[in-house]
Amino acid sequence: MELIVAASVGVLTAGGVYLVLRLRSFPVILGLALLSYAVNVFLFSTGRLATGLPPILTKYAEGYTDPLPQALVLTAIVISFGMTAVLVMLALGAFLESDDDAVDIPAEPDADAEDRA
Repeated sequence: MELIVAASVGVLTAGGVYLVLRLRSFPVILGLALLSYAVNVFLFSTGRLATGLPPILTKYAEGYTDPLPQALVLTAIVISFGMTAVLVMLALGAFLESDDDAVDIPAEPDADAEDRA
C-alpha cells in the first residue's frame, strides 16, 4: 500500500512539474492542480495508512488514526480550489484580451544586431 501511495505522489509531482513548465496557461493551471493533489496525498499519507481505526484513542480501541492530516488535507483542498478558480479567471481574462493563451518570453537582444546597424 505504501509503495502505491509513494508512486502516485511521484507521478503526480512529475506530471505537475512537466505541465507547469509549458508555455501555455491552461497546462500550467492543470500542473498546479496536479501538484496540489500530490501534496494532498502526501499529507494524507502522513496520518498512517490504516483502515477501520477510530480517529480518537479510546480504551477499547487497539489503535487510532491521526485526525490532524485529515484536517490539513481538507483545508488544502479548499485553498487549492480557490487558487485554481482565481488562476482560471486570470487566464480567461488574458485569453479574451489577447486571443491567445501563450506565455510570451521576450527574446534577448542580439549584440551582433547593434554592430550591424
